[in-house]
Amino acid sequence: MPDNEEEVKPKKPRAPRKKKDAEAVLETADDEVTDAAPVKGGALVIVESPTKAKTIGKYLGRGYTVKATVGHLRDLPKRELGVDVDNGFTPKYVTIKEKAKTLAEIKKAAKAADRILLATDPDREGEAIAWHVASQLNGDGGRIRRVLFHEITKDAVAQALANPLDIDQRKVDAQQARRVLDRLVGYKASPVLWKSIKTGLSAGRVQTVALRLIIEREEEIRKFVPQEYWTIAADLEKDGQAFQARLQKLSGHKPEIKTEQAAREIVAEVEKLPFVVTSVSTGERRRKAPAPFTTSTMQQEAAKQLGFSAGRTMRAAQKLYEGVELGEQGSVGLITYMRTDSVRVSDAAIKQAREYINAQFDKRYLPDEPNVHKGGRGSKVQDAHEAIRPTEVGLRPEDMKKYLERDLFKLYQLIWRRFLASQMTPAVYEATKVDFELANGKFLFRATGSRVLFDGYHALYSEAHEAEDAKTLDSLAPIPPLKQGDRATLKQVVPSQHFTEPPPRYSEASLVKELERLGIGRPSTYAAIISTLRTRWYATAKDRRFQPTPQGETVWKVLKRSFPEVFEVGFTANMENELDKIEEGDLAWQDVLGEFWKPFSVALEAIDINKIIHEVHDLSGVAAEKCPKCGSPLEVKSGRFGPYIACARYATKECDYSRSIKKDKVPDRPSDEICKECGAPMVIKTGRYGEFLACTRYPKCKYTQPVPLGIKCPKCGVGDLAERRTKRGRTFYGCLRYPDCDYSTWNKPVVVPCPNCGFVGMEEITSKATGETTRKCLKCGHTMVVEDAAPEPEEVAS
Repeated sequence: MPDNEEEVKPKKPRAPRKKKDAEAVLETADDEVTDAAPVKGGALVIVESPTKAKTIGKYLGRGYTVKATVGHLRDLPKRELGVDVDNGFTPKYVTIKEKAKTLAEIKKAAKAADRILLATDPDREGEAIAWHVASQLNGDGGRIRRVLFHEITKDAVAQALANPLDIDQRKVDAQQARRVLDRLVGYKASPVLWKSIKTGLSAGRVQTVALRLIIEREEEIRKFVPQEYWTIAADLEKDGQAFQARLQKLSGHKPEIKTEQAAREIVAEVEKLPFVVTSVSTGERRRKAPAPFTTSTMQQEAAKQLGFSAGRTMRAAQKLYEGVELGEQGSVGLITYMRTDSVRVSDAAIKQAREYINAQFDKRYLPDEPNVHKGGRGSKVQDAHEAIRPTEVGLRPEDMKKYLERDLFKLYQLIWRRFLASQMTPAVYEATKVDFELANGKFLFRATGSRVLFDGYHALYSEAHEAEDAKTLDSLAPIPPLKQGDRATLKQVVPSQHFTEPPPRYSEASLVKELERLGIGRPSTYAAIISTLRTRWYATAKDRRFQPTPQGETVWKVLKRSFPEVFEVGFTANMENELDKIEEGDLAWQDVLGEFWKPFSVALEAIDINKIIHEVHDLSGVAAEKCPKCGSPLEVKSGRFGPYIACARYATKECDYSRSIKKDKVPDRPSDEICKECGAPMVIKTGRYGEFLACTRYPKCKYTQPVPLGIKCPKCGVGDLAERRTKRGRTFYGCLRYPDCDYSTWNKPVVVPCPNCGFVGMEEITSKATGETTRKCLKCGHTMVVEDAAPEPEEVAS
């Protein structure tokens, strides 16, 4: 029995009574059973986690024993391929070493039970776990049944127990195909990385494609050449209300102003002209309520609104689904199953939502008919699950806050509000477009504005936006009432210089969105994919944006060169479609693997490691070099720890010369800093985590420190601020006099003088909701908005 489970002595069993409805499956709450000792002749319920076992045990009556597998019990072996490629890709499953005791306990409990109910999670992985458990219990089909808990509530548990199923073999086959597929890629492709780069690297079927997206975006940014352009805006006023109009057309065409001189000439001409309204168009725009969360949209919104990583979001969601202690109520599952591609919601849940809205809001917030949402992954949506929603609308976030950890409360509040909002009326805006034609149509200036007529679902929930998202009606300021022929007062004409910008690096939210758009992987796997890219040091997140590391780029070069088709976006997306078709019964899993193996095995046979090493590491000049010890030719070799250069006589041990293939290090740069330990000058070096200062007397003196930002500490006024890292690798900024001075901040300080107090140093803060960047003085706290030219807002329909 796991250490975190509490043994509860079962009450003396009594003869069960026959009941017909779902509620008959459950006894009173007083008969709660968790992971207790086996009840002879009763039912054994097998779930995945101890927390889930505890929550379900609360609803089960006498005669039930709950055991937790704590994840998978059996898997492919770690130290061998474990797949018989020549015999229909037959997998070789073994019991996971750490799970032998757990499996033995389940077997013991099963012997004493009349029925075995496999209640693992209702997805492919859960189905596979149930299948593995059944295979180890050797029970007949009538004794072992499958039950599905899409939410962990009394009614849902009762309904599931009253309607047991058989194990879905097609779902098991889809998981088995995915597992074997990933093993073939990882086990066969990773050694190519070990031989050509270094040991310890891994190639993943989906993670490599995600890495590819990050690297290709970085290549776009590097190739991008900024182009200068200018915009012209007129600051106007009417009846005391200021507003702005932008130059929309120049001589009937979109203005292309590329120089300051051209901009100044336009300004000089426009300043002399009257701004008289030539047309006004006003339209009503509606923004419909968003659909309730799928796994992907939950991860995206949690990243944008809460700053959560995909992994952090899924960990919190798992806890909310499995159950949280709510005082006297005991453990309660607060949300439905969190791995879903569907936006479908049950009629009962919709009824709950509508009743709550009707009771808590004005009647205008409740639509006449329930909102029906469409979305997900199109034909690939697994509609077995509902969208992610609260199990009980009456469990309001504010009432749950005292029971929930901080992350759980924030995510539950987001899910609860999104679900309620999905059944509310649209937000209504009045959008206005005012045109000013000057100089007989030579210049067309346009002012756009909007105002909220009715907030609708925004009364409860608002979506977050990132900097690269298109401007919305919410971001447009209202403009004064104007009609054709009105004259506005011109205050000034402002020319602004801009430069075109490259596409933005992926944030966690935008990467998840792109993976889903392309059909790469499944939303339930995104957290693991992103985590692997970080832990393998293939990509880093700076300012919440992903950048590939040199190691990540080298890995992609090797895999792209070795397997050009396997890690192609379309190929990977097609494999996901075929896994779905296996689950739907349209394809046999061995056939899918066979179609994959043909081109993959051909690519494996064609790999020339020596050639790859030369191409990736640019070693074309090695062939002309001679060994500095004996004069023999030098060769590129592949060893246990990766490739290296050695004398041709190295293998016969006639010469021991060898060296790393790594290029010369980035040269040290001088600095004005003095070593605080020995007084010697310090130089700027470049290491794995970027630049740092090191003593020139190394190795005699090993003192190092971060490179100062050029900003004095606002707390002590003596030390400099520098970029530092926590033990978990998160970047923060702190005083170099630590521990004598403990000043630190998460936000990046910039060398900008405060307009209020003059202190040089302000921290930049970007709003997750609006993308707006503000600067806050580190000394006095004065705040200012960073002015930046925004893209043109969407045109208002006339």
